[in-house]
Amino acid sequence: MKLTESQIEELYKFTRKHYVYHYDVQTELVDHLANDIEEIWEENLNLSFDDARDISFKKFGIFGFMDVIEAKQKQMNKRYFKIMWRFFREWFTFPKVVTTLGLYFLFFCILKMPYAKYILLSLLLILVIFDLRKQTIARKNQKRKTNKEEKIFLLEEMISGARNSFSGLLFINVFNMMNAFRVSFNSMENHWLFLISFSLTVVVLLFYVTGFLIPQKAEELLQETYPEYKLVKNL
Repeated sequence: MKLTESQIEELYKFTRKHYVYHYDVQTELVDHLANDIEEIWEENLNLSFDDARDISFKKFGIFGFMDVIEAKQKQMNKRYFKIMWRFFREWFTFPKVVTTLGLYFLFFCILKMPYAKYILLSLLLILVIFDLRKQTIARKNQKRKTNKEEKIFLLEEMISGARNSFSGLLFINVFNMMNAFRVSFNSMENHWLFLISFSLTVVVLLFYVTGFLIPQKAEELLQETYPEYKLVKNL
């Protein structure tokens, strides 16, 4: 006996009730539950839908769907880092490598200036203000989707969440790094300035990739990852 559309919808609500919030994970679990319920019915036709569903759910163990959610998160983490690395390494290929080298030498020139620390802190402050504005807009959009009960995919939330967490770590670490040096940057030997310039360049590129480039291409990346994404968004 096959499940009806309303029963499939009930399984989606059931997964949501058990703390599965992302549509792609819900769909994976609903497919599994639906197939298992149909197999249970083949053995015992007298069981109600709720009873068969509960029997199937108990097979997941005392932690319920948590193991499945954790496995899916690990899978999407790997996917996200592959995407990040793909965009990041493009900045070391022609013609973008020219911009990368320009940024590198710009930092080197700034570090040679007498007030390099204050210039870098001012640039950092500008980035913080700009990024906070972007984060506020992103949170409002996320809240709107939640209130409207729109279908949210795991990778979609990771793209939004990663930029926020990475930005915070970036700003704190750069600030701490600049305050860690007890001597002026312009008094340091060139090999140290080369290393610091390289580190700052990498940090800025990572910030750009995670904070702007990947979110800008989110729609394309989600369609690439989830064949059903475009269909779901058009419903």
